[in-house]
Order: sequence, then structure tokens, then C-alpha cells
Amino acid sequence: MDRNKLKSKQRGRRRIGIRKRIEGTPERPRLRVYRSLNHMYAQVIDDLAGRTLASASTRDKDMSMDTTGNAGAAEAVGAKLAEKAKAAGVTKVVFDRGGFKYHGRVKALADAARKGGLDF
Repeated sequence: MDRNKLKSKQRGRRRIGIRKRIEGTPERPRLRVYRSLNHMYAQVIDDLAGRTLASASTRDKDMSMDTTGNAGAAEAVGAKLAEKAKAAGVTKVVFDRGGFKYHGRVKALADAARKGGLDF
């Protein structure tokens, strides 16, 4: 099997395993992270209502940066997401790393969100 297909399949399995254990509620919504090669995306989701409460990504118009696929950009997304989530009245979240390792850009985003006031 192609190495990239194998990695994608393994991440999908990890993602499903994580989602079996984690659920976003109105009291503690789920902070979902997606990391592509060039961008970072994050959402705060209430799974019971099926609503996205806040979202931020490196592709947003108000996020102006030179490079979008590095830890600095991930920190900016985490800080912006924490700001939007607090404006929506969310302070406690459950972290869903989406099958990615808690390392590098994912860790930078999580640390910035914590620094911005989110508790997880």
C-alpha cells in the first residue's frame, strides 16, 4: 500500500477511536483541530445541537500572515479561536486532536487556546 494512503488510513482509525470517547455538550463543547499541509483549522462544536459555536483558521480574511503551515500560524489560530469562543460564552472545552499527534502545530494551537482562556 502507498505510504501516504496507509498514514491516512491509520489517522482515520485513530480519529474514530477518539470520537467514540469524546462528545461535545453545551457545557463542554468539543474543540476540533484539522491540520492540512498548508493550513490549520479549528472549531468549537456542540455535538448535541449539531452547531459550530466558534471557528478560526489560517484561511480567514482577518488572519494576515506570510506563512500558514507553521507553528506560529497555529498559535495565531488558537488565540483567535479562544477569543471567539469566549465571546460566544464558552470557557471549558474537550480537545479533539482529530487523530493527529499532540505535537508541533497541534500542540502550539492547544497551548495558545489555553493561554487565551480556554480550559481543557
